[in-house]
Amino acid sequence: MTTLAESYPARLNIDYPEKLDRLTTLLRVIWIIPIAIVLSLISATGNQTTTVTQTGERVMTGTGGGIAGGLFLATVLMIVFRVRYPRWWFDFARELTRFGARVGAYFALLTDRYPSTVEEQTVHLEIDYPDVERDLSRWLPLIKWLLAITHIIVLIFLALAAFVVVVVAWFAILITGRYPRWIFDFVVGVGRWGLRVNAYAFLLVTDRYPPFSLS
Repeated sequence: MTTLAESYPARLNIDYPEKLDRLTTLLRVIWIIPIAIVLSLISATGNQTTTVTQTGERVMTGTGGGIAGGLFLATVLMIVFRVRYPRWWFDFARELTRFGARVGAYFALLTDRYPSTVEEQTVHLEIDYPDVERDLSRWLPLIKWLLAITHIIVLIFLALAAFVVVVVAWFAILITGRYPRWIFDFVVGVGRWGLRVNAYAFLLVTDRYPPFSLS
């Protein structure tokens, strides 16, 4: 029987590794820097500069919300005013989300495979393309972020817990070469929960309220 979480339009599964490399685990914070820079460059929240006026006053100016923020606002406007979700930028948002998930999985020690910008690898993330007229409310995108606040608060605490157990897993891998299964399932579950909230409130691909579930 398919559960509500399993049938949700955004799904995440990561293959459990039987054995992990101790050396790359030890140096993971260093190894991840290049690909983390790449991810930050394509998903940055915008640039901010300081301008000094003739009176000596410092004025902060920004360049906007970056690619991710701009895509969110553009999607809101298209759904509200045109009742459309262009397939090409859905595909871009999905691939960016997949790439971010691979980087996150590598950082959380869930895999030894260096994150690819193209290949799926061991991180399987699926997001269903919506039929806007049938599946999405025209005005709901304006308030989805507000409706998701409870989820966001819960995710903050879950992320803190995940950070702590990943540190525990780091020591376990260095000693045994294995990722404790219960920690692996918890960390993947937090990522799965976060993906569903992202799909609902920011990618705007579904009006189904995300379940409070790690599964």
